[in-house]
Amino acid sequence: MRILVLVIALSAPFLAQAAAARAPAPKKPQVEVLFDQLAHAASPEDAKPIEDKIAGIFLQSGSASIDLLMSRVAAAQAAGDKDDIKKLIEAVTSLAPGFAEGWHSRANFQRATGDDAGAMVSLEHAILLNPRQFAALFELGDMMEDYGNKAAALKLYRKALELDPQLEGARRHVDALTRDVEGQGI
Repeated sequence: MRILVLVIALSAPFLAQAAAARAPAPKKPQVEVLFDQLAHAASPEDAKPIEDKIAGIFLQSGSASIDLLMSRVAAAQAAGDKDDIKKLIEAVTSLAPGFAEGWHSRANFQRATGDDAGAMVSLEHAILLNPRQFAALFELGDMMEDYGNKAAALKLYRKALELDPQLEGARRHVDALTRDVEGQGI
């Protein structure tokens, strides 16, 4: 009996290792699969549905209340009701300060209403919370370029392209700014 217990005790690590080897590999999160697909998209047209799916994932706050407020933001945007948009976005960023898309929406509203300084701060906050938010990177790059900070714009566009190589318009900006910022090679 003691020998049987000893054999079982000694073989337990080997049995556990064999069981682990037979277990299926953990499944990649959907957003990781989508970023892999995005990296291999052949054209902006191929990338667009993948970008849209990623944006949909980014919009999932994990809170039914915040998701409801964000849907009301979208409805207010469709109706052109700037007062409601502002109140709703302020509620989202107050109630869920760690939700990157709340800040991204806030930045888009601020930019649309001429508050460029506020928009830049909100975009920076969105990127800090979600460094893979390629649209926010591109938008902040666009603003930096508009304000003459070409080096910062180039850096932001390049980061956006690392995440989404087919991001509409980003390659053109990188090509133009590379010459301006880094000069033309010999």
